[in-house]
Amino acid sequence: MRKKVIALLGSPLLHGNTARLLDEAVRGAEEAGCEVERIAVAHLDIAPCMEIFYCRENETCRIEDEMIGIYEKFREMDGLIIATPVMTMGIPGRLKSFIDRFQVFYMAKYHRGQSFVAPGRRRERKMLFISIAGMNLPTVFEGAKMTARAFGEIIDCPYWDEVLRNDMDTIQDIRTRPEVMEAAYRKGYELGRLLSGGAPSR
Repeated sequence: MRKKVIALLGSPLLHGNTARLLDEAVRGAEEAGCEVERIAVAHLDIAPCMEIFYCRENETCRIEDEMIGIYEKFREMDGLIIATPVMTMGIPGRLKSFIDRFQVFYMAKYHRGQSFVAPGRRRERKMLFISIAGMNLPTVFEGAKMTARAFGEIIDCPYWDEVLRNDMDTIQDIRTRPEVMEAAYRKGYELGRLLSGGAPSR
């Protein structure tokens, strides 16, 4: 059975620089034998977490929107790719709201002590983080990476590797940096190979 990977696009631009890097990572994962589902987070019809705390005692959210089906996909997936731009030294608001809705997983794991993901599966699951930033600052990715790492712990899909490119205000078009496009493809392929039980070969 092919391993399942979810690819989250955090940018609202479906054909922008972030999406191009995500496309390369997805291509790599698919060529390694994985089944990949893309989710354009900014275009989902979802509400932010309203701190109802229904999930404190229940395995789902009181808010009935597109997140309900997504929770099951995140339980079943084997790997996750997140591709996002940095905005205001963090991740875009719609992606943050999406992540905040995973209080459902947080409450199951930390409040009830009943994680949705068994320890054996956690050891196999992996996250690839891809991000671009406009500014050329040494700390520009720190906020986004902290959020991604925390998210990975909550959903039991630990942060595995990354592809980062700052100074996009100068670069403008990621296609002028083929080494970054290649890195996204290569990491996607490595992720797919590892999930499928093989050692990376490229």
